[in-house]
Amino acid sequence: MSEILKITFLDKISSIMSRLCLLNARMKMNGVQICIRKTGLTRCACWRYINGGEQLFRFKRLEFPHGYNRDLDFPLCISLWKMTIKNFSIEYDAINSLNTFTNGDTINGRIIVEVSKESRIHSLIFIGQGKARVCWSEHYGQYAHCVYWADEKYYNVKHHILRDANEDGTVIGKGRHVFPFSFKIPDRTMPSSFKTSVGKIVHKLKAELKQSMKRTKKAKIHFTFISKADMDIPGLMEPQYGCKDKSVNFLGSGNVSVNVHTKQMGYKQGEAFQVTAKINNRSSRSVKPKFILYEKKSYFAQGHRKLCINEILKEKFEAVESSGKETVTKVINIPRELPPSILNCSIIKLEYRLKVHLNIKCASDPEIKLPIVILPASEVPASDSFGFRSPNEAAWNTTPQQQATLQQQAAPQPEDAPPAYAAYAMYPTFSVSDKHLSAL
Repeated sequence: MSEILKITFLDKISSIMSRLCLLNARMKMNGVQICIRKTGLTRCACWRYINGGEQLFRFKRLEFPHGYNRDLDFPLCISLWKMTIKNFSIEYDAINSLNTFTNGDTINGRIIVEVSKESRIHSLIFIGQGKARVCWSEHYGQYAHCVYWADEKYYNVKHHILRDANEDGTVIGKGRHVFPFSFKIPDRTMPSSFKTSVGKIVHKLKAELKQSMKRTKKAKIHFTFISKADMDIPGLMEPQYGCKDKSVNFLGSGNVSVNVHTKQMGYKQGEAFQVTAKINNRSSRSVKPKFILYEKKSYFAQGHRKLCINEILKEKFEAVESSGKETVTKVINIPRELPPSILNCSIIKLEYRLKVHLNIKCASDPEIKLPIVILPASEVPASDSFGFRSPNEAAWNTTPQQQATLQQQAAPQPEDAPPAYAAYAMYPTFSVSDKHLSAL
């Protein structure tokens, strides 16, 4: 049975246990105690390599298993490498009041590295990434359940700001160092940022810092991407019509007809549009019209579909009495904060519908649904290239010799362009198994 060493936490440290070459380790970071199972720490070659920094841990007591002298205390001290990186983060500058970006925009920002003493860095990498992911589970019976997931990538641009050319790395002095960057978003068809509990579309900036014998430090920040309006959607600017004729048979007679009309299918965020419904009630019942604007979120993975519907606006009108005719007109204001439609992603769809519903007592209610496409409210002109660009400025708190080295290493390296984003149909062609599809 191995000894159990109880040691007191003298300083806050993170991610150190993975570098001790132990088979079993348990650590309570914000508590007082760390328990380590396994002997021979000071005889480990990896331990001796790391050992050389300031003293962080001191063994207060050594407990032996049953049969050993429990009163024996050892004044043992072990020195560990102290974390020298105090802050590692990435940030960017906003280009508008909404802090949004679109296709072809340039993002200027900086990677911040703050160290407590002179440190050696093997590499510093910048990554610009855009991708989508869905994941959900479905239950079948009492015990069986299945998880469905899918990914889709749009771009992954990587650039080495600091590169380990001679395997010795780059030495940076104590203090705060800033490495500026300039990243151009690819000017191609990509969906806007989106996030729910089931799926998300994220666009983010990442930084990775690598040092010898240490875990890679990572930092990331998301930015809001709004795709340019796609004006090539079929029927986007054409009038939309719908009509339905419903017979009233149960405990009544006659029929009800309704004709719905909108000026077009596509509208921008914050824009208002007019809906006209002509109702002809030739039945013995009264009819109550109702307008509903709702969103439909569809997630696709492994041949399955998950559907979520949420009402946005609802408007009720006065009843149309028996043998009456009525023309109902309503101006609907699209909320400016409503996300634009997502029709260019193969695993996530965000669609909007306008439903005109007629409530008839003791009869099935007729309804008409018209598609509504919400476009981004504004667009920003894009330039002609994409990728990483490093400004001609060096990091802060460096010597002139280090500045020259950093500028040379931070020069843009030729990178392969990300694969072209494939064109997808508005709806995937695989079979759909969803119990709610009949409601659409």
